[in-house]
Amino acid sequence: LEKMTDLVAVWEVALSDGVHKIEFEHGTTSGKRVVYVDGKEEIRKEWMFKLVGKETFTVGASKTKATINIDAVSGFAYEYTLDINGKSLKKYMENRSKTTNTWIMSLGGTDYRVVLEKDTMDVWCNGQKMETAGEFVEDGTETHFSVGDYSCCIKAVSSGKRKEGIIHTLIVGDREIPEAVE
Repeated sequence: LEKMTDLVAVWEVALSDGVHKIEFEHGTTSGKRVVYVDGKEEIRKEWMFKLVGKETFTVGASKTKATINIDAVSGFAYEYTLDINGKSLKKYMENRSKTTNTWIMSLGGTDYRVVLEKDTMDVWCNGQKMETAGEFVEDGTETHFSVGDYSCCIKAVSSGKRKEGIIHTLIVGDREIPEAVE
C-alpha cells in the first residue's frame, strides 16, 4: 500500500461537466511522477532523472488541456503549479466566471449542478450536455431544458448597462435559483 505516499499536490478544477480532482505524486528520491484525475491514474513515470519539468494531460468530457509544472524552489524543495488551457488555475477560473454561469440546486432530494456556457449557450447538468430549445421572447431569450420531471428555463435579459451585459437567470418551475460561486 505505497499508493499516495508521495502525494505533493491536490487541485479542484470546476469545468462545465463537473468539478474534477487532480492529484499529483512526486517521488523526489525515486524520480516518480503520477497524475490522477478523479482518482484514475492518467500518467505514471518511474525513475525520472530530471526532477523538474512538466506533465500534460486532459481533464473532463471536453478534454481540457492541463499541465502540472514542477519547479525547484531551493535545494530539495519543489513548487507545483497547475495550468488549465495555458493559463494559471487562478486566471483560468477568473476568466471562466466571465464565460459561464453555474447554479447548484436540489430537486426531489437530488443535487444538480447546472452550467451555462455563455459563448455557445450550451447547458450542462451533472456532467451531461443537455438537449435545449431556445426562443426569443419580448425582453430577451429563453433556453428551455428538462432535469428529470422538472422543466427548466434560463432567461437571458439585457441589464441595460454596458459593463454588466446580459443577466442570466435559471428558473425551475416558478422558482428562481440563485447563482453559485465556484
